[in-house]
Amino acid sequence: MTAWLLPENVEDVLPPEAWRMEDMRRALLDLFRSRGYQLVIPPLMEYVDSLLTGVGADLDLKTFKVVDRMSGRLMGVRADITPQVARIDAHLLAGNAVNRLCYAGSVLHTLSAGFHRSREPIQVGAELYGEAGVDADLEILKLMRQSLEVCGIAAFQLDIGHVGVYRALAQEARLDGAVEHELFGALQAKDASAVAVLTAGLPIALRDAFVALPRLYGDRSVLGEARACLPGLPAVDTALDALDALDRALGDADLAYDLTELRGYGYHNGVVFAAYVDGRSHAVAQGGRYDEVGRVFGRARPAPGFSMDLRELARAGAPTG
Repeated sequence: MTAWLLPENVEDVLPPEAWRMEDMRRALLDLFRSRGYQLVIPPLMEYVDSLLTGVGADLDLKTFKVVDRMSGRLMGVRADITPQVARIDAHLLAGNAVNRLCYAGSVLHTLSAGFHRSREPIQVGAELYGEAGVDADLEILKLMRQSLEVCGIAAFQLDIGHVGVYRALAQEARLDGAVEHELFGALQAKDASAVAVLTAGLPIALRDAFVALPRLYGDRSVLGEARACLPGLPAVDTALDALDALDRALGDADLAYDLTELRGYGYHNGVVFAAYVDGRSHAVAQGGRYDEVGRVFGRARPAPGFSMDLRELARAGAPTG
């Protein structure tokens, strides 16, 4: 008999880990509430027309889909809560100039995001709608740091990038879709030799800029190096100005800058960031700015945010109480 078996990468959570996760959930929601963030609870399932409209292909592939027997329409089990919160901001809370929203709930993935990673993350996060500029990015970054601390994670490295750098270079180069797809993968892998091959036909300044991107990783000196070796495109300068401002504000943190950090490139359009702890190869928290995420709902406006998986936090952190 195998009736007790669960699907691959789907698991029960037993005590005391279950209590540790619940302690963290309560501590996080209390923190969000104290900072003025309002709790929303989107449904587990929605019609795919709204759940997946305007998001990248990766999220579409992660989403389980079923036919609603009541309407005959295709529904999806959410794989990410952020698009749902964007819908809530755009339609249900559209009268507010600024919305600070938070959430905590399970999501489901068709495939695991990595070795021994659960296909049912418990996603907790916060998002700030209606505030542009570095001050809003800084508010979200500080809240993410505080969130890790209340979960018992005091030592972590914060990696920061800005998708505007790559986006500006790619637009200037006018690459065709297939080449850009390959170049995007090579940059994420930090494969400088592959980048050199793929950009060999570009003007020298652009070719050298793309080849330089994989090595633009490290401490704050990276920002000065980037200004020296990247072309002075307005969008590149704007992105580096934003990173400089964050560096000044977060000067006491363990920071690393990575100009090939392109996670969520399909909908991020500004600063991106992720927190890492020793002994774990994947981020324990991540986020960025996604000003366009609400456009398909009729309300594209400034929106930085971050999310975490309670399962990962419980394994990376210490008990909270």
